[in-house]
Amino acid sequence: MSLEGRVAIVTGAGSGLGRAEALALEEAGASVVLNDVADLPPGAVGVRGDVSDSDVARALVDTAISRYGRLDVVVNNAGVVRDRMLFSMSDEEWDLVVRVHLRGHFLLCRNAGAYWRDLSKSTGEPVYGRLINTTSEAWFLGAVAQPNYAAAKGGITALTVAAARGLSRYGVRANAICPRARTAMTEPVYGPAPAEGPDPLGVEHVTPLVTYLASPAADRVNGQVFFVHGGMVAVLAPPTVGARFDAADAAWADGELDQALGDHFADSTPDQVFTGREISLLERKV
Repeated sequence: MSLEGRVAIVTGAGSGLGRAEALALEEAGASVVLNDVADLPPGAVGVRGDVSDSDVARALVDTAISRYGRLDVVVNNAGVVRDRMLFSMSDEEWDLVVRVHLRGHFLLCRNAGAYWRDLSKSTGEPVYGRLINTTSEAWFLGAVAQPNYAAAKGGITALTVAAARGLSRYGVRANAICPRARTAMTEPVYGPAPAEGPDPLGVEHVTPLVTYLASPAADRVNGQVFFVHGGMVAVLAPPTVGARFDAADAAWADGELDQALGDHFADSTPDQVFTGREISLLERKV
């Protein structure tokens, strides 16, 4: 589990979950390059700016390499929300959220991936590379007032799997987490922390998983999606086939598909949609 001698980048590290992740990686022994749009702590090594800006993403990788001589871990955490119903959402609200989340993840995944690929080719050996991306249960729930956020997080999930498949030959491992954590961004959804006792949505419940995925111990973990909160981690399974229908001949005859699907959905309601609600109901077993 030790990250001694490793170098990590954490985006959105100025506060909330990103700050907790950066501190946890440092405690495990890593040197951390921080990113946030807000001011970074005095003396911190980092790059201030928007992760969806190509120059910022490039500067983060360059800073890690120039300052510490290497890059081993990228934790993509930075994000914003602009919640609104689909029929009321503006172009700007859509573009901002998708740009920061999805493009922001893409830029660092690409830049770090290119660095690791080139390093592997130059040495002729697999490298040590860890991509830890942040998705959300919003994508598998189809969050009603967050179509922009849900779409971006769904895209991040697909990006993570594609990165895992495309970079594994070079030694890179890419995984995604769906954290349920109380931060400034999510407090409007979850409300304030309890007045007494531990907070089941505290960021401290997420950081052990991030540290594990960043560590050598997770070398066999690749292309996975984790749901994590309150002392509980669930490994999500890929979509499964709910039902299958085959035409009697080579193609569907008139009315045949209508009958097959009509019978299948005869007792369904408009609220029964493609979601993973049962996942969001998972709680820690005491």
